[in-house]
Amino acid sequence: MLQLSAYLGLFWVCLGAASVLPLQSEPVLVGMILSNKFSLPVLLAIASIGNTLGSVTNWFLGRGIERFKGRKWFPASEKALERASIWYRRYGKWSLLLSWMPLFGDALTVVAGVLREPLLTFTILVFIAKTGRYVVLTFATLKLMS
Repeated sequence: MLQLSAYLGLFWVCLGAASVLPLQSEPVLVGMILSNKFSLPVLLAIASIGNTLGSVTNWFLGRGIERFKGRKWFPASEKALERASIWYRRYGKWSLLLSWMPLFGDALTVVAGVLREPLLTFTILVFIAKTGRYVVLTFATLKLMS
């Protein structure tokens, strides 16, 4: 039961870290890897799915941005949104492969919603990016452990 709670905690932290909440998922994942008590493939799957779903939340926020823009809790400043919009217009959907980047990546996922990127395309590209980041983090952690 404790292991299930830990996996659920990882999921929620990863989801929140990609959304409007000021959370960091990497220390939680690294801590769970270092504990050597959890399945690495399960950790990677949970972190990737949770973080992707957090970005999907941002996509939905982007779809209704006019209603929420300027609020204190909104995930991106006006300046960050403008930079991300310029970037997104220039590079299109492939820029979503950079959605793993801190701050900029969150703004990019909001902009993708604003600019009406199809949800399926968005989800696939963001999942690839988020999973890639967690795979690199996992291998780096394992390398440092050995």
